[in-house]
Amino acid sequence: MRKNKHLALGMSLGIAFGAVIGWITNNVGLWMGVGIALGAAIGGRYDKRKKDI
Repeated sequence: MRKNKHLALGMSLGIAFGAVIGWITNNVGLWMGVGIALGAAIGGRYDKRKKDI
């Protein structure tokens, strides 16, 4: 598996969840940013964990 595949997947899911939460709270810009940040953190951590195993 490519190195950045998990990172891209995490960011994509973060954007999706951020957009939904932002639509519900009427603050899409804030929640998309939060979703991207959390998705990148989770995806990066998953990549690092796979490398350590």
